[in-house]
Amino acid sequence: MAPPLLLVLLLLPSLAAGHQHPSSFGSSALSEWRSAKASYYAADPEDAIGGACGFGDLGKHGYGMATVGLSTALFERGAACGGCYEVKCVEDLKYCLPGTSIVVTATNFCAPNYGLPADAGGHCNPPNHHFLLPIQAFEKIALWKAGVMPIQYRRVKCLREGGVRFSVNGRRFFFTVLISNVGGAGDVRSVKIKGTESGWLSMGRNWGQVWHINCDMRGQPLSFELSSSDGKPLTSFNVVPKDWEYGKTYTGKQFLL
Repeated sequence: MAPPLLLVLLLLPSLAAGHQHPSSFGSSALSEWRSAKASYYAADPEDAIGGACGFGDLGKHGYGMATVGLSTALFERGAACGGCYEVKCVEDLKYCLPGTSIVVTATNFCAPNYGLPADAGGHCNPPNHHFLLPIQAFEKIALWKAGVMPIQYRRVKCLREGGVRFSVNGRRFFFTVLISNVGGAGDVRSVKIKGTESGWLSMGRNWGQVWHINCDMRGQPLSFELSSSDGKPLTSFNVVPKDWEYGKTYTGKQFLL
């Protein structure tokens, strides 16, 4: 079933930005081309909210529907969240759209189905490399009739508008932060937090890109130190002001490309 007209209009800009010729991202590639398979799901408005990476409203966080759910072998228990992948259809001359590719952000997990063999229906079972795309993204590189199709993919740098966003939450001695809109490698592999009453403290990955620490951080400005899979660090000093509130989002610096 086709999505409502309003959703289509909202998603067109983000999908258009991701629809590029394969060679246009050569200078920003972070890996070589690798083989995988892709399938699609018929997205509705509720699919733009939620996901195993914790981003919540994908439109609000700038991802739209140019997104992907990764299989177990690629998801890395959430470490891959936020990473960008250039995907192109290959081999299937009947259904591929020649000369096209799309850049998508990892925002979800494609759960395995252990009731089926990995080579006979268990598309997202280990060790398969599988991309589950919203149909709006899938149709940028292939006809929907393709179903499950062979693709090639590579990691590329993420181009984001504005700085990294820190959405704080929790309660008293349990502090969490959702980190989104990350440029460069796009993912976050480690996080440290610092208040005026503490030194740098390591945070743990709670799930996806939600990080936590068992500490009362109230009443002090907060700084964050991030590192991504390409080894680059980013420090945003006092990005969260002294009078911060749970449920608010604050914007810091951005990774240099």
